[in-house]
Amino acid sequence: MSEAKKPEATPAAPASDAWTKWVALSTTLLAVAAAFSTLKGGSFSTQTQLATVSASNKWSYFQSKSLKQTARETEREIITTIAAGATNPEAKAVALASIAKAEKEIKRYDEEKAAIKLDAETLDLRASYCQARGGNFSMAIMFLQIAIMLSAIAALMKKKIFWLIGLVAGLIGIGFLSYAWVLYPEFTPPVAKVASAK
Repeated sequence: MSEAKKPEATPAAPASDAWTKWVALSTTLLAVAAAFSTLKGGSFSTQTQLATVSASNKWSYFQSKSLKQTARETEREIITTIAAGATNPEAKAVALASIAKAEKEIKRYDEEKAAIKLDAETLDLRASYCQARGGNFSMAIMFLQIAIMLSAIAALMKKKIFWLIGLVAGLIGIGFLSYAWVLYPEFTPPVAKVASAK
C-alpha cells in the first residue's frame, strides 16, 4: 500500500518581513491624515479667495464714497467762494445753508468711510490669516505624501530604512497638521478705534 501523502506545510513568512504589516498600517494612517489635511487646507483656500474678493469689493465701495466726498468738498469750496462775494443777504443765507448741508454730508461720508475701511481691513486680515493657516495644512500634505511614498518604496524594495525615514516625514506632517488644526491661534478681527474727545 502506498503511504498517504502528508499535506505540505505552508512556509511561514520570514521574520524579517513581519515589519511590512506595520508599513501597511502606518501608510493607511498617514493617508487618512493626508486626506484630512487636504480637506481642511482646501477649506482655508476657499475662505482666502472669498475674503479677498469681499475685501476688494469693500475697497471699491470705499473709493466710491471718497469720490462722492471729494465732489461735495469741491462743491463746498465753490459755494464758499460765491458766499464770500455775495452782497445780497438772501443769496448769502442760501449759500451758507448749502455749505452747512455739504459739510453735514462730508461728515457722513467720513463716518461711512471709517466703517467701510474697518470692514475692508478686517477682510484683508482674514484673507492673510486663512492663507497662512492653509499654508500649514499644505506643508502637512507635502510631508505626509512624502511619508506615504517612502513607505511604498520600503514595502516594494523590502528596505526598512525607507519606512523609518517615511515615519519621520509623517511625524513632521502630523506636527504641521496638529499646529494648523488645533494649536493655531484663532482669528481676532481688529477693533474700531474710538476718537478721543478733546
